[in-house]
Amino acid sequence: MRLALSCSLLVVSMLAGCGGDGAAGTTAAAAPKIAFVSNCVAEFWTIAAHGVEAARAGSGADVSVQMPPNGTAEEQTRILEDAIGKGVQAIAVSPKDPANMTPLLDRIAARALLITHDSDAPASKRLCYVGMDNYEAGRMCGQLVRDALPQGGAIVILVGTLDQDNARRRRQGLIDELLERSVDNTRFDAQDAVLKGGKYEIRASYTDQFDRQKCKSIAQDVLGRWNDIACLVGLFEYEPPLLLEAVKSAGKLGAIRVVAFDENPDTLQGILDGHVYGTVVQNPFEYGRASVELLGKLLRETDPARRQALLPPGGFLNIPARKITKGEAAAFWADLKQKTKAR
Repeated sequence: MRLALSCSLLVVSMLAGCGGDGAAGTTAAAAPKIAFVSNCVAEFWTIAAHGVEAARAGSGADVSVQMPPNGTAEEQTRILEDAIGKGVQAIAVSPKDPANMTPLLDRIAARALLITHDSDAPASKRLCYVGMDNYEAGRMCGQLVRDALPQGGAIVILVGTLDQDNARRRRQGLIDELLERSVDNTRFDAQDAVLKGGKYEIRASYTDQFDRQKCKSIAQDVLGRWNDIACLVGLFEYEPPLLLEAVKSAGKLGAIRVVAFDENPDTLQGILDGHVYGTVVQNPFEYGRASVELLGKLLRETDPARRQALLPPGGFLNIPARKITKGEAAAFWADLKQKTKAR
């Protein structure tokens, strides 16, 4: 049902972005166009879409939310190219593959206002990044693992992809925290490296390419292959509930800790039930709201100097992450439900 809602938002917003016939279509066409582009379809982005909706009226723009159905870079590229072809004047995007997409992003930046959100493309000519410090959030996740496993143990990490800037930084922060390394957000350990330090071992890191079935199969294979795994960590929103399912199926509930990222309802329920130790939450609602609000202000300002003054210092609009464990889960979830209820 939640994924169906996300897909529905995609279809409706695409229609809204194209305008229509008659008076309503004329009004929409007269307004500047903003496209908010995600990197896949997920509950996380459904929450962000509610934030977009909260800022829509104040932006003075015709705003669309667009989600690559299968979460591929090719789909996202087509969405971005189509947006520019249709005259969209401002785009907020979570780049799927920033290293390879930088030339495209630079071409877009030459024709429209471009910002990134959730995951950055720091080498591109985007105006700013809206989101959290993913390396720091990864270290916060490592702190949760430490709290869950004070005696130490073997850890397996699952992450959708390591092509994205947010994923690489998030994983590295987790590793560096567990291995008690100095802070260095430029460090990167190879995916196939087995890393040991102190009480903790990073046994393996797996990518599932946003394939839910693959994610669950990997977790099942891990639990069948090794009998000493102490903790599974899912770094993308859809992964922790699948890891929890694999742990339950293996009859190891309570014996293997699950540590999470993001605020999937099944993750939050798992925390309340005591089956997930905790999660590091972003604020996708605010990603959507702040991105559209900022682009709306930039569109209304034509003076280059005043437009520059609207941008956050250092090109980074920080929306901090935070840790949620059992004591905070109920209040956090209630607030999330209030923000995302039908408007």
